[in-house]
Amino acid sequence: MNTVDEIKEAIYKNKKRLAKELQESRELIFLVRKSLTTSLTDEEKAKVKEQTLDICKAIPAFTVFMLPGGALLLPLLIKLIPDILPSAFKEDDEELENSKLE
Repeated sequence: MNTVDEIKEAIYKNKKRLAKELQESRELIFLVRKSLTTSLTDEEKAKVKEQTLDICKAIPAFTVFMLPGGALLLPLLIKLIPDILPSAFKEDDEELENSKLE
């Protein structure tokens, strides 16, 4: 496979991951709104906590990416600190495909 094909494949995979992260963030907004009028279940509270942490993880990764040379620095940072990426970006490709089908 040549470099252009590899780049296209990486963009396609990350596009799906970003879409999943955005969907999870919409769910977070719904749960936060719901918490204003009623109390949340333990499962809903866990989802709110997980999604809030994911958003907090995405901000530093995005900041590093926006720095000059950040596109080269981010993969190194991910190797050093693997927990910096949101949960949607940690899933295997097969899990991502299966979740799109459901």
